[in-house]
Order: sequence, then C-alpha cells, then structure tokens
Amino acid sequence: MTGTLVLAGTPIGDVRDAPPRLAEELAGADVVAAEDTRRLRRLTQALGVTPRGRVVSYFEGNESARTPELVEELAGGARVLLVTDAGMPSVSDPGYRLVAAAVERDVRVTAVPGPSAVLTALALSGLPVDRFCFEGFLPRKAGERLTRLREVAGERRTLVYFESTHRVDDTLAAMAEVFGADRRAAVCRELTKTYEEVRRGGLGELAAWAAEGVRGEITVVVEGAPEQGAEEVGAEELVRRVRVREEAGERRKEAIAAVAAQVGLPKREVFDAVVAAKNAGA
Repeated sequence: MTGTLVLAGTPIGDVRDAPPRLAEELAGADVVAAEDTRRLRRLTQALGVTPRGRVVSYFEGNESARTPELVEELAGGARVLLVTDAGMPSVSDPGYRLVAAAVERDVRVTAVPGPSAVLTALALSGLPVDRFCFEGFLPRKAGERLTRLREVAGERRTLVYFESTHRVDDTLAAMAEVFGADRRAAVCRELTKTYEEVRRGGLGELAAWAAEGVRGEITVVVEGAPEQGAEEVGAEELVRRVRVREEAGERRKEAIAAVAAQVGLPKREVFDAVVAAKNAGA
C-alpha cells in the first residue's frame, strides 16, 4: 500500500494562525520535507511539537534531486508532510514537482489548508474578488517584466502578484506605464504581522510612494482592465497611445498589440487607425 503526501499550509506571519491539524501532522509524519529546516524548527517550537519522523530539506536548489527520493518513500507507504516557509506549498514555492510525481505514481495527495497571502491580500484590497488570477513573481529584468505585463494589459480579472521589497518600486512604475497610472491597486505588506499595512490608490500614486522605500513581504493586487469599446476610445487616442509606446522603444507591431489589449479592440482596428493617421500626415 502506498503512503500519503500531505501539503500543509503554514502561517504567513502570525504563528497563531497555524491550523490545529498542522501540529498533528508535524508530530505524526514519517518524513517532514521543509523548505527551510531552521524555520521549521522555530515553528515546531512555537507550536510545542516535536516531529517523530525524519526531517529533510526541500527547496528550489534540491527540489529536482530530492523528489525521486521522497516519491520512493511514498511508494513504500510513508506519510510525507511538505511545508514551506509560509503559505501553501507549490504556490510560488517548492511542491509542484513532488505533487506531479506523486500523482504519476498513484500516491494519495491531500492537504492541511492554511493561510494564503494571495487570498488574504485579495480580500483586503477592496478590489473586485469575484474573478481573479494569480501571476506570481514577475521577471527580474525590466524588458521581460514589461513584456509579461503587456500580455495581461487587457485582462478583466483582478490580478495578484508577489514581489520583492527591492523591486516593488520598479514593478509599480512598470505597471503604471502599461496599465495606466489611474488603474486602482493595493500594496499589501507584512500581512498578519505587527507592521501590517495595506496601501490603496492608483498605480502612479503607489509607484511614487514605493520609490521612497518599502520593506517586508509584498503582495500587489491590481484592478482588472476596464471594459471599453471603440466608441469610448477614439482613433486619435489610439494613435497617441501607440506613439507613446514607440517613443519608449517598442516596435510598432508590439505597441499596436498592447494598445489593442488595453482597450479591448481587435489589433486590426488599432493598426488601421495608425495607418490612417500616417496617410493623413498626422
């Protein structure tokens, strides 16, 4: 009989948010795979529990190599508990490879639900929550970051991102450039911790605020693109937006695609507006 893989949510800040079942699983698992064994030690001490099973590290650097080992443990009947530093495993954290490998071997996979920075930030943002998408971390390089943002410029659902404290100012500035300075957003930092803060406003305003320095764990929630049609954005404005992007270094084809996504129009309509303006000498 095969074992069971348990994905356990851990507190994102306040240890009192730990689900009661977490202590039980930590105490009873045959193997505890932790993203950081030192953090795990602090968590178990805070919960007053001592793991009886073997504790191993499972992080980005050894995830590929350790996954087969853990799968063999599972295939042999072990109960393996996977925990990350904060939140649910596999959500922008190690875990996906192990879950996929366990499923491939017909191993039972279950979870101990716990705190989530994604859902907590979304609920606190004050933005629409009926439809949303999680985009994780944006690329570190400026060009790749802009490209990724342009891909979702026309997304109508609320967007949720994780970001590093060292890059949040650049990210917000890029979002203001691509989505528009007035697009509503919320920067949630240090959720459930002593210095928790939720700063709400337009992307331009938030970018200026972040330029002064922001510390802590950051989750950014951005309002989805407004529903607009051709009757709301005229040809002259379409051409102006394309020109702004071209002057910033974008190729015309990419600029037209990004503007079309922003306003919810077919790329052909934006292209025709640009060509007409060129022919008119505007």
